[in-house]
Amino acid sequence: MTTEPISHRRYVSYIDKSREYYAASGYERPYRWPRYADVPFARLEKPLSQCRIGVVTTADQAPGPAPRATKLFTAPINAGSGLFTEKSWDREATHTRDPETYLPLQRLAEHVAAGHLGSLSPRFYGVPTDYSQRLTVEQDAPQIEKWMREDGVDIALLVPL
Repeated sequence: MTTEPISHRRYVSYIDKSREYYAASGYERPYRWPRYADVPFARLEKPLSQCRIGVVTTADQAPGPAPRATKLFTAPINAGSGLFTEKSWDREATHTRDPETYLPLQRLAEHVAAGHLGSLSPRFYGVPTDYSQRLTVEQDAPQIEKWMREDGVDIALLVPL
């Protein structure tokens, strides 16, 4: 244990960052985080060892200086994770040297091999880092659900970058 004083928080305060982003972008009101009285979670109908897992990530879909993707995408599960680290992460608070922290495909495959999980979806699903609750609820979430149903996914694992 260290006795050195901590000079700053060691976690990313997304509420503060969102508020600052909205203020810097000229919005009259600060970002309003959603609140839901009901959450659409459901009990699993079978053991984890029989479930198919689908990974949803906010990691980017293209390398290089191109702007952040603004649309949903899917990629084959064996596409690798080296292409997905360009944008949308706090470079002051963390790094992207460990792809398993934002696209844990290898770790999940190990759990499948060990019999802890049934299988992985043949593809993973990418969503833009979007502050629009309307677009998320009306467009993005229904499309991700459609793709996951096509792939027979039982559990959605949401992994932000």
